[in-house]
Amino acid sequence: MSTPHGTPRLAAVIVLAAGEGTRMKSATPKVLHRIAGRTLVGHAIAAARETGPEHLAVVVRHERDLVAAHVAEVDPDAIIADQDEVKGTGRAAECALEVLPKELEGTILVTYGDVPLLSGETLHQLVDHHAASGSAVTVITANLADPTGYGRILRGADDAVEGIVEHKDATPGQLAITEINSGIYAFDAGVLRDALTQVSTDNAQGEKYLTDVLAIARTSGRRVSAHLIDDLWQTEGVNDRVQLARLGKELNRRITERWMREGVTIVDPDTTWIDADVTIGRDATILPGTQLLGATVVGADAVIGPDTTLDGTEVGERAEVKRTEALLAVIGPDATVGPFSYLRPGTELGAKGKIGGFVETQNAKNGTGAKVPHLTYCGDATIGEGANIGAGTIFANYDGVAKHHTTVGAHSFVGSDSVLIAPVHVADGAYVGAGSAVTTDVGPGQIAVARGQQRNIAGWVARKRPGTATAEAAEAAHAAEVAARHTPTAGEADQP
Repeated sequence: MSTPHGTPRLAAVIVLAAGEGTRMKSATPKVLHRIAGRTLVGHAIAAARETGPEHLAVVVRHERDLVAAHVAEVDPDAIIADQDEVKGTGRAAECALEVLPKELEGTILVTYGDVPLLSGETLHQLVDHHAASGSAVTVITANLADPTGYGRILRGADDAVEGIVEHKDATPGQLAITEINSGIYAFDAGVLRDALTQVSTDNAQGEKYLTDVLAIARTSGRRVSAHLIDDLWQTEGVNDRVQLARLGKELNRRITERWMREGVTIVDPDTTWIDADVTIGRDATILPGTQLLGATVVGADAVIGPDTTLDGTEVGERAEVKRTEALLAVIGPDATVGPFSYLRPGTELGAKGKIGGFVETQNAKNGTGAKVPHLTYCGDATIGEGANIGAGTIFANYDGVAKHHTTVGAHSFVGSDSVLIAPVHVADGAYVGAGSAVTTDVGPGQIAVARGQQRNIAGWVARKRPGTATAEAAEAAHAAEVAARHTPTAGEADQP
């Protein structure tokens, strides 16, 4: 069935995600393990949605509540289907059909929740091939040098697909076949629904195989075809941590290559990791050792790295961020950050602002041109336009019970080694003297100096630290000073 525009109608996509994944040896369900910032099932759902289906169903069983909750978070419109005690991919698809509309017509795609490199484009091509060939069933296949573990494609004299045999059920002759079943299908909805009622569990595993639908369709005189693809990575599933890392590395290679082709300079792709949901502007430069994670956005002409991790962070155009870790932060255009800075959630740095070396910020809003250059903790603060925070300043925001806010006004100056004890307000155009501990508000144009008067106690080292190297050094320096005071200068020596 086609739409009025001639495009094949995609009635539904079914994602099979019920397996336990015992080879992962993990308390986390296999489909919830992540590469490129998404879970495996998240990748499957994203690819499925690219095809624009009328319905999307995800079949769950192992750790059902965890997987279902994640699916709802990733795609609230997805339908959850629960697989019962009957094992097998055929039963999983049948359970999905039970929660989809009974009158469903058109094409149904079946994919897996552990094949993360499968693309929406490939699924589009599968749907088109399925419609153009007039097939009842179409399966994505690939030729593997080592097909161990995969179901084999059985072709007839006309080169059409006669069926699929699982690896464990294959004869020695069938095991020599290199064309494998990817597990990804396009079905006519009516054919799938009717054939599944005929599928039994009479096999080595006692499972209801989805692959048996192909043989049933073929026997009934319907056409079964194969859509052979060259990109083998798109057919590879994750069964253990080794495969997870392998596919993660390949996916990252594809992501970095895509951004380079979009006009981004990535100096060393091998040490650069970019998640699937990251966005990077043209002419940005990514230096070695950089991770761009989550929904990070990097503006045009920005320079990120080296040795930088940004997670869910927005970086403006032409900003520079080096040797920095930032989480859920906003860095304005033309701003500079680093090196060795830590921007925690809620940090906002305005245009042309600066957060410098060994600075930690949290819930800190820094205005246009504001500078926090060195060795500072800035938490729960608002810093006005053009303000400057001296080295070693601490925003003491926590009193042991609650956190409090500090405001530093526009074009104000806080001297080095100061402590601003919240809640406190430093007005616009004010100064704080170096080394001050500020506990009350500072008005416009005022300077706050809050430190004890210096006292120099003579002889303290000799009395309190006798016999130490410090005492010896002090005694020698004192003797030198006394000698200098009593030694006449050349002019004094010539006087009568």
